[in-house]
Amino acid sequence: MNDRMKLPVAAAQEYVPVAREVTQAKLDRRAAASALIKPRDLYTIADRLEEQAHRYAERPLLIYGEQRFSYAEVDARANQVAHAALARGLKAGDVCALALENRPEFFFAWFGLVKLGVVVALINTQISGRPLVHALETTGASAVLVGEECLANFVASEGLPAVPLWLVPDEEKPADRALHEHADCRFAMEVAQAPRLAVSRDLRAGLTAETPTLLIFTSGTTGLPKAARYSHMRWMSSGDVMVVTLDVTPDDVFYCCLPLYHGAAATSVTSTALKGGAAIVVRRRFSVREFWNDVRNNGITVCQYIGEICRYLLNLPADQRDREHSLRAMLGAGLTPESWQRWVERFGAVQIFEGWGSTESNANLVNVDNRIGSCGRVPYWEKTNFRLVRFDVESESHPRDANGFYLLCQPGEVGEALGRIISHPDIGGGRFEGYTSAEATEKKILRDVFETGDSYWSSGDLLRYDEDGYFYFVDRIGDTFRWKSENVSTLEVADALADYPGLELINIYGVQVPGQEGRAGMAAVLMQEGREFDPAGFYALTEQRLPRYAAPVFVRVSPAADLTSTFKLRKVDLQRQGYDPDAFADPLYVRDDGAGTYRPYSAEALAAIGLPPFGEAHG
Repeated sequence: MNDRMKLPVAAAQEYVPVAREVTQAKLDRRAAASALIKPRDLYTIADRLEEQAHRYAERPLLIYGEQRFSYAEVDARANQVAHAALARGLKAGDVCALALENRPEFFFAWFGLVKLGVVVALINTQISGRPLVHALETTGASAVLVGEECLANFVASEGLPAVPLWLVPDEEKPADRALHEHADCRFAMEVAQAPRLAVSRDLRAGLTAETPTLLIFTSGTTGLPKAARYSHMRWMSSGDVMVVTLDVTPDDVFYCCLPLYHGAAATSVTSTALKGGAAIVVRRRFSVREFWNDVRNNGITVCQYIGEICRYLLNLPADQRDREHSLRAMLGAGLTPESWQRWVERFGAVQIFEGWGSTESNANLVNVDNRIGSCGRVPYWEKTNFRLVRFDVESESHPRDANGFYLLCQPGEVGEALGRIISHPDIGGGRFEGYTSAEATEKKILRDVFETGDSYWSSGDLLRYDEDGYFYFVDRIGDTFRWKSENVSTLEVADALADYPGLELINIYGVQVPGQEGRAGMAAVLMQEGREFDPAGFYALTEQRLPRYAAPVFVRVSPAADLTSTFKLRKVDLQRQGYDPDAFADPLYVRDDGAGTYRPYSAEALAAIGLPPFGEAHG
């Protein structure tokens, strides 16, 4: 288990008990808000955008550097995209992929396609090659709106489906002119010349709130990412719920610095701001140096985070202005108890809404009580479809009772989080909308869990809870680990590097690093007889095949494969040993992006990439 996630009570801040009734009253407000939109309502994201554009016409919706786009202007720009895409034949039910970095054009394109009833597939802007081919094949996209900043990824990828690429220019990151011949550059001109008036609502007539509107990729425990379906209802309900959770008003300003191709930024932040009539400050990517400048210059009041963002900001030198800011609330996941405590001590009483859930989940938790370290609370089990069941990590199975049913966890026990699947035509909550792959959808469903005929969504997450009903995230089941805010599939990394010259076997796993959220990737490699490991060559292959967040941070060169009796590569022991050079005699290397190679393990090599020696992790 992950020791840093044990039940915490921060020593520097005495815990003030919150009555279960008080917490439940807050959760009841959320539940009421989540039920405002019914599955069969003839109401879509486009309808909400147009309503809010009328209501808050001149108020700012998007802020990007010095640019300001009002609600009415965003709606008008979206109309232009809708007219241009319609003229090219896109219609309700079609899928159009979107590959753009965080910038206003992302929103114009997204909302414009929604006005036609087109399903939008959000593409990771960092991928190329096989993962990109997989993304387009999985979604069945009819076209791709590709930002100029991402065009090189598409051009470099062999085997892409014959899908037209409609270029969205990017003045900040223009592509090499030679690449333009691979995309249709006329689309941007067609958008600019298109009418700013709304397309006919008849184009999406009959679309209900339960209709899928987004395809968002989420990594499972094995293989390439899966495309999760996201309905209009679920997207809008997310905003309805968070508006009452955060008490959002039109005076709030949200900060969007996480990638929009991820579920969190594209769903929670955008849907909440839109519902509340608030503004969104959009940044291409998170910047430690500019974070507080952005907050102060724009009056940002709400920020979405991942644990690493907070850790990076806490590593900044202390500043006399640390408490001079407008930030009042933060929502996200992955904030360690230690970082949480340090955050409020240094930056003031910002309310932290740490949560648990996922893009495809049908159950979630959120900490509405500011309980340090907790990702949420269940005051009364009868009020939720969430359950925690016992899980045996060694056998990777669920223990059963005498009747063959699953066993509920007691306080302190680690178990897997599940969500009861509710399939009712008039109830949106508890639905599992699944993936584009029926097989992948079925694999996430557990049946006959507590009684014959029931069904539950299997999260693959391990949690525990205390006597007061507060929950704490422990770890992921299986082979996916999280690093640099990204889910990394060990199988995908291993597949990408499997043809490294001279390689016999490769085993990819995540290892704990002190002070870091998630796990750092580590590769245990076995070379063929007579072949030697080439650090520079291995680095070059990772650069060619993988996004940097997925590239192994450590490489261990083993003289023999460590296999179980069933010939399954043993990861538990390797993970336990981590990058401790005293635990094994194998040569160990550390990734050095500055030098473009893997350097032999040393304290200096670790320090160069900002990581501590293994001994400090466990001292």
